[in-house]
Amino acid sequence: MSGFGRSVISYAMPLAALVMAVAVRASGLSVDEGSPSVRILVGALSSAIMFITIFVVLDHAEAVARRVGEPYGTLVLTFAVTAIEVSIIVSMMLHGENNPTLARESVFSTVMITSTGVVGMCLALGGWRHRKQAIVRQGTSAYLAVLIALTVMTLILPTYTQTTGPGTFSAAQLGFVSVLSVLLYASFVFAQTIRHRDDFVQGHEHDVSMRTAPHESVSASTLLLLIGLIGIVMLAEQVAASVEDTLVTYQVTQADSIVGALIAGLVLMPEAISAVRASLNNELQRGLNVAMGSACATIGLTIPAVAAASLLTGRGLTLGLPATDTVLLILALFICNVSFSTERTTFLTGMVHIVVFFTYIFLIFVP
Repeated sequence: MSGFGRSVISYAMPLAALVMAVAVRASGLSVDEGSPSVRILVGALSSAIMFITIFVVLDHAEAVARRVGEPYGTLVLTFAVTAIEVSIIVSMMLHGENNPTLARESVFSTVMITSTGVVGMCLALGGWRHRKQAIVRQGTSAYLAVLIALTVMTLILPTYTQTTGPGTFSAAQLGFVSVLSVLLYASFVFAQTIRHRDDFVQGHEHDVSMRTAPHESVSASTLLLLIGLIGIVMLAEQVAASVEDTLVTYQVTQADSIVGALIAGLVLMPEAISAVRASLNNELQRGLNVAMGSACATIGLTIPAVAAASLLTGRGLTLGLPATDTVLLILALFICNVSFSTERTTFLTGMVHIVVFFTYIFLIFVP
């Protein structure tokens, strides 16, 4: 696609998403009104617009990220992805019958996709091109420490608490864990951006991350990023209704696992491309920052957001993972710890992660 075509799409899609969302709401066509054919058409059109807009929005986020430099640029991408994921999950939680495990499946899928699939592709492709790649051990260790603490507290601990049923927290426990998650993630962001910034940036990235193409306008990208995020959040309700209605119609088994993986995969796809591209350019630490940052932000911010929605609406929330998923999660975190225990990675390191990723995908459909 020519530069002019890309420019038109980058400006048009955020506005189109916002206009579509406002038009649907203004027309009074809610997700539960209208004929089935009209609802399917509106849902399909909303899904197409939102899908394209997600890529465009994250492209604007990456433009802003290149200007502000690392590690601040990674946070721009991370917050954009998290805002999109939270809006979709909350919309699907509030649509139709209560869906208590959707948030759990989406967060679990995000952690597995990033820590095995995205990280594995970064290490394997980067290692294949450059033989060995360097990482900043202090930074990756910080990511893993935060990720392990958050995953155990929010996805494993609920299975073993005794106040309520298996896999669930009481209101007090849910509020307590949510506050701790936000505080821990905020502490991590403080360390990443202020106190220990150099632990997350390779030396050459200080210069690379500040390069921005002459035609890029940071102010325009920031404005379009905000407009696109608002449009995506508003369209998420229509898309959530369309997906859930389709699954109910066709009586799909393992629906929550499939939807959780689809949400995570859809939202993470542009960010995964950015991470792999950085690894191929021998900027592995930046790629890991993007991948692992998404996993940390997903738990640190998404879980508190859906917990607040659950407490305010009275809808149940099941966070504890079943045994199979718990084993996979522990395996993924253990492999990450081994892979990042040295300051060099290779192609073989990446292949180990990819094998676990394919195991996760297979068990979604053949549990």
